[in-house]
Amino acid sequence: IVVETIGGAKVALDFTRRALAAGKSVVTSNKELVAEHGCELLKLAQEKGVSYLFEASVGGGIPIIRPLNQCLAANEIEEICGILNGTTNFILTKMSRERMSFSQALQMAQQLGYAEADPTADVQGLDACRKICILASLAFGNQLYPQLVHCQGITEVSCEDVEYARSWGGVIKLIARAHRDPDTQRLSALVAPMLVPHDSQLSTVDDVFNGILVDGDATGQVLFYGKGAGKLPTASAVISDVIDCAKASGTIDTLFWQAGSIDECNRQLLDWQQIPARFYLRLRLSNPQQLAYISLLFDEYKLLSRPDQPKTEVALITSTMTRRCLQENLAQLQAEGIIPLNTLFVLQ
Repeated sequence: IVVETIGGAKVALDFTRRALAAGKSVVTSNKELVAEHGCELLKLAQEKGVSYLFEASVGGGIPIIRPLNQCLAANEIEEICGILNGTTNFILTKMSRERMSFSQALQMAQQLGYAEADPTADVQGLDACRKICILASLAFGNQLYPQLVHCQGITEVSCEDVEYARSWGGVIKLIARAHRDPDTQRLSALVAPMLVPHDSQLSTVDDVFNGILVDGDATGQVLFYGKGAGKLPTASAVISDVIDCAKASGTIDTLFWQAGSIDECNRQLLDWQQIPARFYLRLRLSNPQQLAYISLLFDEYKLLSRPDQPKTEVALITSTMTRRCLQENLAQLQAEGIIPLNTLFVLQ
């Protein structure tokens, strides 16, 4: 049994292929490798009568791969939605609880060892994107490629946005989401910071913890919660897979999904800009009278407030619309001298 915790999809891919081809089972925590090449490596393991297991690639010490694959096997999974990155969740928690700026919270995360010296993969949402692709591939049965998923990080989230979210009755979280349309069976997926209402179970997932909601047609929503990173939680998941490999008499072949080209996958994906949603907007006006123009563009909206709000700053929650429609409205606002400062999804 070979344990691969190198990271990346270059050297680790070569080593993994060679180990499986030589009849060695491989256990990994490498989310990038599984997200991009999992289907190929699972097929190779099956051909060689060995196993390729990757519980530690998503959720750290939270059991999610095995429950999704076995305990919820009787369900048609309708949606997976959650907080899959502990670093960004720690940063957003500090911004909300202690009113830190993004840069201050990131610096603290680095000092505590929660964030790398180069935090790009975390704060730009790439890490969460790889994880939701693994879960979606397993749950929906077809390869989902990370490069096809719309991915927005948290670097543009400001203290002002956090305060407006608080006045609305929620918090801002980096949410990774994959949903299958029940009528067309087509998949939608995205990673983005979202306003999460306090009545959502995900709103209370704080600090470095992860929370993953899986919605099955028989079980309804099931929440998986725990530490999503760290050496001991990750090691726990790795050793659990090693034990499973040691117990197995052959291939553990219940883990699999269908291969497909990037073009085939893209044809099965819904355009994220055409998915109906509500949005949070923060705008800068040239003068307070321009609020009347906003009323002409948006049929229904809810104005938000925060302490020390400038008279020329407006924040609102829109009614349900598509992102494409929203972009058209924002272009008209800009033509009138109204500057968009931030745009976020509202989780619903």
